[in-house]
Amino acid sequence: MAAAVTPVAFVTGAGQGIGRGIAIELAKAGYDIVANDIFADPANSTKGVYEVQARVQELGRRCLPLQGDISSLADHGRMVQAAVDALGGIDVLVNNAGVAPKVRADVLEMTAESYDRLMTINARGPIFLTQAVVKQMMAQLKAGRATKPSITFITSISAEVSSTGRCEYCVSKSALHMAARVFAHRLGGEGINVYEVRPGVIATDMTSVVKEKYDKLIAEGLIPQNRWGTPEDVGRTVVGLSLGYLGYSTGAIIEVGGGMGIPRL
Repeated sequence: MAAAVTPVAFVTGAGQGIGRGIAIELAKAGYDIVANDIFADPANSTKGVYEVQARVQELGRRCLPLQGDISSLADHGRMVQAAVDALGGIDVLVNNAGVAPKVRADVLEMTAESYDRLMTINARGPIFLTQAVVKQMMAQLKAGRATKPSITFITSISAEVSSTGRCEYCVSKSALHMAARVFAHRLGGEGINVYEVRPGVIATDMTSVVKEKYDKLIAEGLIPQNRWGTPEDVGRTVVGLSLGYLGYSTGAIIEVGGGMGIPRL
């Protein structure tokens, strides 16, 4: 019988916002954490992956702050190896890191540069990072590691809901939706479940610039549960998936949007 191990979760974009919430909720659930972000400053203990490390350690779990650019394929192998060397393996991958357009422009004014930036970071990067992590997970399964691995793609309600001022964001999240589906299809027989989590309107630094807009829309009935979502809402959902509560539901799409996706009259 394989020896019990502490499961390890690799969370991209873990330095703030939804990624931070996911990392901390997974630590509460007993996971050691690889906290990846494009920035990692050991001197900054108030924000970023080193603040996350402190929070995770307070919960009695190990945490590896890991600088890396998910859009750079050259960083992927290094990050996977660093996670394995420091914590022994990767049991959960949460593809959370992503960006919004620098300028919200009407689709008729959208630039190729903005489109390419979002597709590279939000879709291409997570797809090829997943490819690298899956190979590690399969090696672990072959070696008898006593954990059931899983992968969660954090997309957005925008994978389905159109925004004429954020076409490139919507397209990138829609692409990631299909990537999650394809990986779920391919890995269903390999013992690796794949899920897609679609956050709705979540209170983060990214959405703070449109707070007034969404406060008004929520007050007018945009969201049936009548509030902003939190990173913890998303994090607790990822915990349930990682722990296998939807073990026979690979490929499932879970909206964390307070009912925003319900078709209504």
